[in-house]
Amino acid sequence: MITQAVEALKKSSGLALPTSTPTSVSPVPTVLPPEPSYEYVHDAGKRTLWVVFVIMLVASIAFSALAWSIPVSKRLYHIVTTLITIIAAISYFGMATGHGVAYHEINITVKNEYTPDVTETIYRQVFWARYVDWSLTTPLLLLDLSLLAGLNGAHILIAIVADLIMILTGLFAAFGGEETPQKWGWYAIACIAYLVVVWQLAVNGRAAVSNKSTKVARFFGAIAGFTFVLWTAYPIVWGVADGGRIASVDDEIIAYAVLDVLAKPVFGAWLLFTHQSTPETNIDIGGFWSEGLKGDGQIRIGDDDDGA
Repeated sequence: MITQAVEALKKSSGLALPTSTPTSVSPVPTVLPPEPSYEYVHDAGKRTLWVVFVIMLVASIAFSALAWSIPVSKRLYHIVTTLITIIAAISYFGMATGHGVAYHEINITVKNEYTPDVTETIYRQVFWARYVDWSLTTPLLLLDLSLLAGLNGAHILIAIVADLIMILTGLFAAFGGEETPQKWGWYAIACIAYLVVVWQLAVNGRAAVSNKSTKVARFFGAIAGFTFVLWTAYPIVWGVADGGRIASVDDEIIAYAVLDVLAKPVFGAWLLFTHQSTPETNIDIGGFWSEGLKGDGQIRIGDDDDGA
């Protein structure tokens, strides 16, 4: 009787009656990309930049004072070394005042098993003024070492060009895409260029300095070895900072600051004081360098031509 009533209701009603137990379906979750994060310098990093600026400035003044105590013809080491710290001081002043820095956008894809993938965006500060500094100061450092060793012009040129390639490709790597071959490809090129620099100074430089006294050869070996140990630490810092983003921006600044102080003011003081006590390292440049244009080489303005 109940069955007949249900059948009659089905025929007389336009509404569909459920014939089975309904199932519960959870809604598809909404996935929102995370908010961008920023990695930037804090108070510790800013203080470090100012401290290194002062150190570079004081070193520049001290090296300039040393240069005034000797004849112009013998100031080559002093001028080159002073230029190194002056350029570094300008660079650190720019970074300390907030210039010479840009944000690098890093996009990382986060894969999820049950939800759609999302892209995490990170903005990290890159102090590109540092690379401008290095592109000017490291060739001058190499020039100091090359002159000390007595390296020929061809080998000096190769070392300086390889050094510039190393610095520029390091800058390209700092702005390279995170999930592309750009970053570590440029980094690999920079490392290969660095090996060329090492070859020129360690092999050809050692061969050239062997023609000088034992004292000069030992000094070159010590200061060149000191420089290469420091320069090898730079790409390591880059790998854990700009490369892998393991170190914070403050940690990156402090690490580079320590290396820069050792590689420039400390290197310069060691070179200049040892140079003053070792007459054999003197480079005496006459002519235009120390005396300017003289006699027939002078530019004459307003003189009458002969026979006029």
